[in-house]
Amino acid sequence: MTPEDLFREPEHPHSGPRPRQDLDVLPQGSYFEPAEPAGYPYEETYSTYGGARYLEQHWAPAGQFGADAPAAPGQPGHYAPTGQAPHEDPPTIELGPPIDTPPVEVHFPYPQPEPGEGPGPLFVIGDVHGYLDELLAALHQQGLIDTEGHWSAGRSRVWFLGDFTDRGPDGIGVIDLVMQLAAEAAAAGGYCRALMGNHELLFLGASRYGDEAVQSTAGTASFLAAWRLNGGQQHDLERLQPHHISWLSRLPAMALEDGHLLLHSDTTAYLEYGETIADVNDAVHALLADEGIDEWWDAFRKFTKRFAFRGQAGTMAAQELLAVYGGYRVVHGHSPIPYLTGDQPEDGTPPHVPGPYIYADELAIAMDGGVTMDGRLLVARLPLN
Repeated sequence: MTPEDLFREPEHPHSGPRPRQDLDVLPQGSYFEPAEPAGYPYEETYSTYGGARYLEQHWAPAGQFGADAPAAPGQPGHYAPTGQAPHEDPPTIELGPPIDTPPVEVHFPYPQPEPGEGPGPLFVIGDVHGYLDELLAALHQQGLIDTEGHWSAGRSRVWFLGDFTDRGPDGIGVIDLVMQLAAEAAAAGGYCRALMGNHELLFLGASRYGDEAVQSTAGTASFLAAWRLNGGQQHDLERLQPHHISWLSRLPAMALEDGHLLLHSDTTAYLEYGETIADVNDAVHALLADEGIDEWWDAFRKFTKRFAFRGQAGTMAAQELLAVYGGYRVVHGHSPIPYLTGDQPEDGTPPHVPGPYIYADELAIAMDGGVTMDGRLLVARLPLN
């Protein structure tokens, strides 16, 4: 499986309406449409920045044209979709003596949990891809932040499912917001956490390895080239700081919350990294800390696989992951719901994504609302009925 998925039509950045994609067997599922929060002051809008111009880059399978297939000047090693000919693609300061001051009583902005009190409500957030304004609006709509962009959800628990950067206008701004909310949530007795997505691996790889050659038959010669082809924004790379890299590198690959197995990618590739959630997370962290470019690339390739839970074999794939790692339902991002369902309007209008998509005999929930293709940035409270 190569770094991106297979579709029959090429990507034309300035073309008109996209034709309906052939996705073979479509999943059988249903949308969860949450009730509109009372008093929500905004009209529902669709993302307009970039729109369909930042759709997934589609590559041919490894070996489709051979490892030595020619590439056109200007686009090193970039292959066309299946059935087409390949083309080219803070300083430290010395502290003075301590100052005698009376102890200050700390006042938390939210009530702290009483002994034996249960945890707060659980929320998950799908792929953001740099769409900071859309994220702020969605979080405010759910009551998770106030009008100033600060945590207002008390002891709520929030999980981002990964893919903070690429395609949209402000990936670093998204990362900064999530880091800020993590600190504010902890002070309020809740938490805000995040998973590592395949675009985090790609972004970190572009920063660390740049144009260094990688062993790949898919045609992309480097992490930097792959990152650019998949919507990488140069201003995000220029604003990337060491504290961002440290934070991103420590993100877990998967988690289990209230019986929900949280993943970024709808793939079974996690099974290749361990038989427990802790083993998988440790393996990914060790890889990012010590392994070389080829191991990084292999991890990126594996976590870019998708659609494991759709079709007739999808229920079995979901059951396999749940049997190994626990939980009763998989919750993932990564695959935009319009791609997953094949519901892409042929007249160029934005796809209708009323909410998260429940499928695979109700064993899987898809949370990527397709914000990069004028869909929605989804925030949902679990469980979904």
